[in-house]
Amino acid sequence: MSASGLTHPQAVTPTFNRAWITPLELGGLAAVWGASFLFLRIAAPAFGPIPLVELRLVLGAAVLMPFLWRARASIPRALWPRLALVGVINAAVPFSLFAWAARQAPAGVGAITNSMAVLFTALVAFLFYGERIGARRAVALLTGFAGVVVLASGRSAGASVAWAVAAGTTGAFLYGIGGNLVRRHFSGLPAAAVASATLGCGAVLLLPFAVATWPTESIGLRPWLAGAALGIVCTGFGYAVFYRLIQRIGAPRAAVVTYLVPLFALTWAWLLLGEQLTPTMGVAGALILGSVALGQVPSAPKAK
Repeated sequence: MSASGLTHPQAVTPTFNRAWITPLELGGLAAVWGASFLFLRIAAPAFGPIPLVELRLVLGAAVLMPFLWRARASIPRALWPRLALVGVINAAVPFSLFAWAARQAPAGVGAITNSMAVLFTALVAFLFYGERIGARRAVALLTGFAGVVVLASGRSAGASVAWAVAAGTTGAFLYGIGGNLVRRHFSGLPAAAVASATLGCGAVLLLPFAVATWPTESIGLRPWLAGAALGIVCTGFGYAVFYRLIQRIGAPRAAVVTYLVPLFALTWAWLLLGEQLTPTMGVAGALILGSVALGQVPSAPKAK
């Protein structure tokens, strides 16, 4: 999953006696989203990228459906074509790219490239919407791209991971586009309802391709369980917790989860799949996550 959905709800200041819930939910969400790359590694070879993403979208949309049903009167019909577009850009296509990458490279590769979504959101806002990017974010972007180059130069089991890095980076860029579209076109709408609508639209549009590429061989229990966990836990409940965090603490602070996801992804893959952190992944991860952290640091106020 991506932090590109940091969009519109207003922050709500937590009371002191509930402040402990925030770090607990941030850590839990990072663990869940980190596990999504593990589940992709397990399920993608059996399902194939597009059928797996179809399953993920359907289950994720179903979990969030109560939010959409409750807010259905506030979403005019004229918005549904835009919701469908965002469903393709911010869910169906990037999910498919990460699922394809999971068949080619270790889980950590996808998790590290996914972290670029925060920087890409700022880049898209600068290129297409005229927002200032600032010197700090410009340096952060260059550092992040350097990390992508380093990551693409690595190898896994003797094979290049460059195409997997390219797929993950493209997916992160699409998250950046989607985040900007959501912020500008769906401001004021309940975020979880928008998430359900975009996931559902993505599922409908991807369905013919999923049917056409559905595997002919039987799928084992382990991939089915991984696919179900990916859709229900990582996508459905993950989005619900994420938007709950945005409503309570605001989008910038909720973005902290982005830094923790690769850490958990690498840990889960090491513990459960025996995947190792290579020196290339370590250097690239440090560059990319460092750049994301640098890009999130607020600028000092100008003297008056």
